[in-house]
Amino acid sequence: MHRTLTEHARCLYGDQYRPTPECGLPHVEHFFVEELTFADPDAVLAMLRELCPHVADGLLPVWVRNLAYRLVLLQRPDDQALLREAALNLSLHGPDWDDIAEELTRRADALGTG
Repeated sequence: MHRTLTEHARCLYGDQYRPTPECGLPHVEHFFVEELTFADPDAVLAMLRELCPHVADGLLPVWVRNLAYRLVLLQRPDDQALLREAALNLSLHGPDWDDIAEELTRRADALGTG
């Protein structure tokens, strides 16, 4: 078993900045998705920030990023900075989610300055 969600993601998808460890564990995507689904928000954010430190980089599939932000926002719906970070991520990874990115930005704006 991997020690962290970040380690699991790194083994499964690779890391643009660090070598992928040879851990000898089987890497099945649905096991990672299960771990992501029930992970603590801090663990999810740590994974995103370590594997995609500049938002538009990294080897995590876009669908994993989108799911990760969605899961964290469900747990932290009033985190203005996180709403803006998720909106930026969505807007940088295709026009398909522009309307959702705009809604997240509106929600962040409604929370006030920050």
